[in-house]
Amino acid sequence: MPSSEPAQGRGAPKAASEAETASPATPVRHAHGSSGYRRVNLALFLAGCATFAMLYTTQTLLPQLSDRFGLTPAQASVSVSVTTGALALAVIPVSMLSERWGRVRVMTVSVFAAALLGVLAAFAPDFGTLVALRTLQGVALAGLPATAMAYLAEEIEAPALPAAMGLYVAGNSIGGMGGRLVTGFAADLGGWRVALFAVGLLALSAAVAFRVLVPRSRNFRPGGLSSRAMTATLRGHLADPTLRRLYLLGMLFMAAFGTVYNYLGYRLLAPPFGLPEAVVGAIFVIYLAGTFSSAAAGRLVGRFGHRTTLWAAVAVTAAGALLTLPDHLVPVVLGLVVLTAGFFAGHATASSAVGLRAKSGRAQASALYIAAYYLGSSLGGPVGGVAFHRVGWAGAVLFVLAVCAAAAVAATAIRSTGSPRATSRRASWRPARSPSSRPV
Repeated sequence: MPSSEPAQGRGAPKAASEAETASPATPVRHAHGSSGYRRVNLALFLAGCATFAMLYTTQTLLPQLSDRFGLTPAQASVSVSVTTGALALAVIPVSMLSERWGRVRVMTVSVFAAALLGVLAAFAPDFGTLVALRTLQGVALAGLPATAMAYLAEEIEAPALPAAMGLYVAGNSIGGMGGRLVTGFAADLGGWRVALFAVGLLALSAAVAFRVLVPRSRNFRPGGLSSRAMTATLRGHLADPTLRRLYLLGMLFMAAFGTVYNYLGYRLLAPPFGLPEAVVGAIFVIYLAGTFSSAAAGRLVGRFGHRTTLWAAVAVTAAGALLTLPDHLVPVVLGLVVLTAGFFAGHATASSAVGLRAKSGRAQASALYIAAYYLGSSLGGPVGGVAFHRVGWAGAVLFVLAVCAAAAVAATAIRSTGSPRATSRRASWRPARSPSSRPV
């Protein structure tokens, strides 16, 4: 590698505190290996950790919440569903703010507000107040996922984008795992309030680090807040068949993943396994498989293209589900590792493809993907639950296999980007027409 860095993306980035400026005529993006690229990756990795640690922070606390407030498990689970539901509903309008106020500013406000609400939740006097704070936290968290995807697509060179998106998704998986482990450990020491307070403080620390590290936007062009313009942008994205298939893929991957993680605990607590709840809770360590696979997915996309990588992710997810069928712990754990790796690889690949496909209104394009992603959790989980309760674990696996089959069909229609050389030529990944060029 030459000792002198290329001008494009190799210079040291300025601090995020500087105002975000409109992009120059020729975009200057962070190249792979540059100091700016490393800072972007670390900043968004930490933001992703904080987001998913806060999003599911009450999931491991549901038994304690039931005991403290006299709730059924279904009532206690509202503390989780209101947060994910609020995120899904708010992600599109909140992402619209980033088109006017800038990516870095919206992400900063989002992660700080969510962390402060998480700290306040530890002092909720009753369950209703806790639910209200968790709802507001979901709205605050909505400002990060779609905006982060748009920021990466604008600031990272195209050949390096899949790897950067994979590392961001890896942060999501570590946050999802770490948040559950921290809450479980802290709850054992001091109860649910101590657990929420601990996660809130950790998220606040991650927010400070994010603010210090993240480079200012160099290719952002501010737009208006017109509802008519937003509607036209959303309609333009939904009119693009490739984006629609990518949104469907995000929904299907999450439906399969959510079904397994929602109901496997019931199976492991019951005979013939009969595992203690503490051991079942520690199963989230398997999220580490997603950390490695999501980062590896970027390299696979660079070598084989998006379509082939998506097919591989679907096949791995399905194989993992099949491995969980025997009534023996070793294949069940192995299957969960394999399924988790396949899910995070597919999610990272589909989300990076959205950023490449959308040439304008990237925040809205990413927001539609995030909304579809959480819709998959909201709709797929209950349907998989019906299959589980009627047929048993084999029914849940059958549902996951059906979802994987649908995902494989959806991926077939995705144009492959091919190798890095093909990616740079963009021969097969034709950009979508600008939404403004379509009649509304």
